[in-house]
Amino acid sequence: MKLPGFLLTLVLSYGASSLHADDTFHVYAPSRESNTLWIISATPSEDNIDLKTVEKVDLGFSAATITAHPEKPLLYLASNRSEENGVTPGAAIRLDEGGKKSEIIPFPLIHGYSYISLDRKNRFLLGANYSNGNVDVYALSEDDVPWKTVAKLDEGRKNAHCVLTSPDNRSIYIPYVKDTNALYQYSFESETGKISPLKPLNANPPEGTGPRHLAYHPSLPVLYFSNEQSLGVSAYRRAESGHLTLLQVCDITGQEAPAEGVSSSDIVITPDGKYLFAGIRGHKHDFDWISRYGIMEDGKIKHLGLTPADKIPWGLALSPDGKYLLATGFEAGTLMAYQIEDGGNLKRVGTLQWDKKISDLITR
Repeated sequence: MKLPGFLLTLVLSYGASSLHADDTFHVYAPSRESNTLWIISATPSEDNIDLKTVEKVDLGFSAATITAHPEKPLLYLASNRSEENGVTPGAAIRLDEGGKKSEIIPFPLIHGYSYISLDRKNRFLLGANYSNGNVDVYALSEDDVPWKTVAKLDEGRKNAHCVLTSPDNRSIYIPYVKDTNALYQYSFESETGKISPLKPLNANPPEGTGPRHLAYHPSLPVLYFSNEQSLGVSAYRRAESGHLTLLQVCDITGQEAPAEGVSSSDIVITPDGKYLFAGIRGHKHDFDWISRYGIMEDGKIKHLGLTPADKIPWGLALSPDGKYLLATGFEAGTLMAYQIEDGGNLKRVGTLQWDKKISDLITR
């Protein structure tokens, strides 16, 4: 039977929308300007992503960093500024089945953090403080809320920028940017949260690289750092002992970067280990990009090119299925969405206007 034209269009439209209905995911990003958590729904279609604001949650403090529990509907947020009284605000947010806020649970922190994460067994919350270089580990209660500090690091160096345990939960690496330029390596006890220095402590990154954020290869003993100062990516091989050996420094190619006033930001790796993306921020220049890399079988990388981004691409996150890259435009006040195409190319498929100075985001 041949359907009438209008009915055929209706059926096809319904089929297309149904095809993508289950692909909707959420983006969560704290705003230090409005003291809120933005909750965005992202629904992919054939050639774009429909980005819609679902909710703006009033946090009551200026949060800048965020991470999520991988197994439970639970987010963790922290300010990046340490308070003078020694108590810095943090919060856990429980989500309902629709991905919206169900409950806010405040908790105190001893520092502000530019980066927070959970260990691989989800027993501890870890935070790296940029201003003074402190790194702290908090035990989680039975309700999965940070309740006491179990480890502290203060190496006397400023500009610590990331803390993320290794896939086997046995190691921690702390990168330092700018003139501090260091990469400290530690063992991590997953039962107690204790951190112990390896010898040598410093993996001695090449001068002027400034390792910033890191991503672990999903199957190889290799990890990658975005280089804040040299604008490229450093690859390190990880030994069974946890010690790092420099494998490669891959700087950007195809564009001559200004000598000053630009820096790299975040870094993400696709779940299949094929591609790597890093942000480049043109603070004082028109030089804002997403840098694309292909990953070879031995873990080394090759630069694939640069994709234009809105002003100051800061935070990066992949969609839960690894098919899309999301990025924050810090000065533009935008959420950018890119489809990851064959060969590692990025196709811009969505934009949402939100607060300026949003730096961090997650998806789930």
